[in-house]
Amino acid sequence: MRSALVSLRRKLIAHTNQRLAVWGSLGSVVTFTFDDFPRTALTAGGDILRAAGVHGTYYAAMGMMNSTNHLGEQFRRDDLDSLLRDGHELANHTFDHTSCQKSSVKQFTEDVRKGELAIREVTGDAECGNFAYPYGRVTIRVKGEVGPRVRSSRGIWEGINGPTVDLNLMRANSLYAGIEQSQRVRNLILENERRQGWLIFYTHDVQKSPSPYGCTPEMLQFAVSAAARSGARILTVAEVMSNLAA
Repeated sequence: MRSALVSLRRKLIAHTNQRLAVWGSLGSVVTFTFDDFPRTALTAGGDILRAAGVHGTYYAAMGMMNSTNHLGEQFRRDDLDSLLRDGHELANHTFDHTSCQKSSVKQFTEDVRKGELAIREVTGDAECGNFAYPYGRVTIRVKGEVGPRVRSSRGIWEGINGPTVDLNLMRANSLYAGIEQSQRVRNLILENERRQGWLIFYTHDVQKSPSPYGCTPEMLQFAVSAAARSGARILTVAEVMSNLAA
């Protein structure tokens, strides 16, 4: 019964307050995103992306800077300079990593705004505006309030984006654990190639013994290599949004 209610709730959220963009002929695209973000997402994950000549999107909760938690040490101020210098995207994950299910709509919306302002101070980019929901939690009311205020919103519901993309709740797939997950990742990449859509991966820390919400360097390396071999373009969320707006 609970599973059926969760499924029904997700369908209601997915089909309410949509902001649809047509994927059209943009072809197969894969995006790698990192949430929060732990330093290893850049020091290890960034090295892997750089070696492949591609970039990722880092959704930062700016209030977590210089802290440590179950994911390990979080990003430092100078990490943001390194991230931008290497061509990665710095995106918004609220300021305080707030759950929309544990705060009012007004409080959550304010935390989204506060996070975006903090990122603008670092990047100087008034058009940053790409956002991911902390914990992947979203409600109908929050989707309706936050969606129109940002350039795009990403969740953690699995799937491939296309032939239309709901910019108020883009689908994304976890990239967790080690190389034992390689077949699942390969299947997603091959399915995206077949559908010529937009496949988004998300993870947190990237280290030899990752948290339950992170992956090993070997897993990330496999995913990046598999995406490149498939012929997909590997783009940041900002790069995709620019293509969609063209």
